[in-house]
Parts: sequence; structure tokens; C-alpha cells
Amino acid sequence: MHFEKLRYIIESFFVIYTICLFAVYLILAIVSAFELFKNYQEKKITNYDAIISTPFAPLITVIAPAYNESVTIVENIKALHGLYYPNYEIVIINDGSNDNTLEKTIDAFDLEKVPYVYDYKIPCAEIRGVYKSCKKAYGNLTVIDKFNGGKADALNSGVNLAKGDYFISIDVDSIIDPYALQKLVKPFFEETDKKVIATGGVIQIANSCKIKDGQVVEINVPDEFLPRCQVLEYNRAFLMGRMAWSRMDGLLLISGALGLFDIEVVVGCGGYYTKTVGEDMELVVRMREYMVNKKVDYKVVYISDPLCITEAPSTLKVLGSQRNRWARGTIDTILLHKNIFFNPKYGFMGMISHPYWVLFEWFAPLIETFGLIYFLVLAILGEIYWPFFFVMLLFVYSFAITLSTYSILYDHLVNHRYKKKSMIIKLIVTSWLEPFLYHPFTVYWALRGNFDYFIRRKKGWGQMTRTGFSKPDEETVK
Repeated sequence: MHFEKLRYIIESFFVIYTICLFAVYLILAIVSAFELFKNYQEKKITNYDAIISTPFAPLITVIAPAYNESVTIVENIKALHGLYYPNYEIVIINDGSNDNTLEKTIDAFDLEKVPYVYDYKIPCAEIRGVYKSCKKAYGNLTVIDKFNGGKADALNSGVNLAKGDYFISIDVDSIIDPYALQKLVKPFFEETDKKVIATGGVIQIANSCKIKDGQVVEINVPDEFLPRCQVLEYNRAFLMGRMAWSRMDGLLLISGALGLFDIEVVVGCGGYYTKTVGEDMELVVRMREYMVNKKVDYKVVYISDPLCITEAPSTLKVLGSQRNRWARGTIDTILLHKNIFFNPKYGFMGMISHPYWVLFEWFAPLIETFGLIYFLVLAILGEIYWPFFFVMLLFVYSFAITLSTYSILYDHLVNHRYKKKSMIIKLIVTSWLEPFLYHPFTVYWALRGNFDYFIRRKKGWGQMTRTGFSKPDEETVK
């Protein structure tokens, strides 16, 4: 009798949790569809040339930390000099690299060490030197050489030297769209009732794309299975997730690969937090908390345009390390700002966004694992009603591939990145395989992230090995 009652409670919990999860995903998909359509209509009538030609375009500082990035550093700095924006500077931070990242940068851009007075507005590791180019073509380039302190610390050093009103943080291993700055700064011009404190854009996967002279010349669907699955993940996260959260004013995360921030607000709330591996999410949450405490109306905006392309991990080892870090960063941010959880003081963020991240981002892999163990126990005991099980399995599988298919459709209608039908078909077939061949790994990596956070107390980033955007005889990312 007690077993039956316990079983009823457990299975009721699973049913309610699953219904809530699917309902949230469905709501996000619907809201993002309206937001994408609105953005698409606005883009057709927006005159970005006005931003380029205006004498009032604010100075933007492009900050890119680099640690052992010798494979891609030169090509990516060249790409940054191709941005179509009238008023920007580039600050590259060599964060104590132990390869030849600094040497390659000095040689490629004819840099020399210059006397420089800088103010440690935000604490960061000691700066060893500041370099400027002897070539006029690279007059807006500044390279900081500092002792290693991690990505967040490197970004803080860049903010300390930034001259702009806004700064854009990017991964130096990424290539951003030439029009990214004018698109990211546009919401700052438009909003009058609220202060825009940050904007972000869609991230693309670079694997199998053709890159030449630091620019994307051809976009392809990745040849390898793991990067293709990540294309689907990114579509769901950016086009069906963050666009909806932006619309509802509940966005808590702007990808560290690309984000534009108000320097005054970032400095006011203390800069990037250096004791977490999830510094991008933590900063956005802290900025929002800071604005609420200051009682200033604000917005965090997401843009549907693909503004950045980055190399995705193509091996299980590297991808697992990345997802482990993401899991630990999410947990860290949630716990650091646990005072927001169901706190009406923080409005939609406190009552909806933060609880969503707790219940459906952090807890989801834990609950899924518990459900699998529970199922195996019942199967061993012969307590499974198999017809009902297969109906539920088909329903969950159908829902998953429907979400992925709609994310592919959203991307195709809004951005039309993949020109060949065969590429779309390849992604759709991947969406059929993903729940069985890829999703179990993401659950395992999330579990490892929880284990490493709470049991091993792991703090480091782990290794992110890259192949680079080009090889001697070809420009295709492998």
C-alpha cells in the first residue's frame, strides 16, 4: 500500500513536471515567433547607413581576451578591423598566454610597447605592458599584456582601459559580422523610456564554413555530427529561447562570445566576477539586480541577426569540458543570486526568469536521470505497462523533433543562411537522431558539472582545443 502511494506521488510529479516543461517551451516558441516577425519587419525599413554616417555615433570599445590563441589570433584581429562602424577601438588582452600568441600579434601588426597610464577602476591582475601599432591602418588597436587571471579578469582589464561609452565583449576565436556594431548599438538609440544596459545577438557555428581573410565567404552545415547537433542547440537557444525572454523582459544571459554593454553600469556593479566560470550570465544578472536596486527602468535586448560565428567543439572530450563548465557556471550564478528566486521585488526576473533557470535548466538533467533510474527499477520489477510507455515515448520524441524542426524553420525564414535544400534536410535528419545519439551525453555532462561543482569543488575552465579557421591549403574549418 505504501509502495503504491509512493509510486503515485513520484509518477504524478513526473507528469506535472513534464507538462510544465513542455508548456514553457511551447510558450517560448510562440512568443519568439512573434518577436522574430516583428524584428524581420523592422529590418526591412531600418536605415543602418544613418548610424554609420551620424557624427553622434558613440565610441565602442571592442574587448577580446586571448589565452593561448596563436592559431586564430592574427586572422581574427584582421577581421575586427573590417567592422562597418565609424567610431570604435579594439582592445586585445593577452591573458598570460604560454604560447606565442603575443609574439605573433606583435609581428603581424608591428606593435611596440608604449607608456600608458591606466586606472584600475575594477580590480584585475597586474598589467605588464600596453602595445600600439606603428602602422596607421591599425591605429585603433591596443594590445594589453597581463599576468594570467582568467577570462573575467582579462575583460575587467579591458574595461579599465576602454575609452568608449559602451564595450563589446567577444571571444577572440570568434569572427563577428561586419555590421554587428551598428546592429547591436541600434537599441541604445531607439529606447527612450528605459535605459538599455546590454544587447546580444545570435551565434553561428563556423565548422565547415569557408573563411577567407577573416571573413565568412560561405556558410555550410557542419560535416560532423557533433557540430550539427550544436547548430540545432544554438537555433533553439537563440531563436526560440533568448528572443522570447528578451520580448518578455526576462533575459538573464548574453553569450560571452558576443555582447554589447553599458560601461557605466558594468563599472557601477563591479565588473565581471572573477570567481566563476559563468561570468557572462553572472554579469547580466548582477547588472539587472543593480538597476532594480537603483530603481532605474532598464532593458536587456536580444537581436535575431546572426552576428557572430565561432568554432564549435568537434570531439566528445572538448564538448564535454565545455558543457561541464556551462553547468557549473549556471549553478554558480543561480546560487550567487539566490535572493532573486521568487522575489517580487525583481519583477518578471524574480518571479519567472530565475525560477525557470532553477527548475528547467539546473534541475532538468537531475530529474531526467532520476526518472531513468526509476523506470529501470520498475522494469526490473515488471511494473511497466509497456503500451502506455511507448505512447509516452513517442509523444516526447515527437515534441522534441518538432521543436528542433521549428527552430530550423525560424532560422531559414528569418536569416536564410543555408542556401541548399540538402543542408536543411541534413539538419532535419540530425534532429531525428539527436534525442538518442546526442542528448544522453548532454545529460551526463550536466550531471558531471553538478558533481564537479558540489563534490570536487572544481573551479577551472578546462581545455578548449581548437583547430583554427584555416589550414595551409584551405579555408574550411574542420
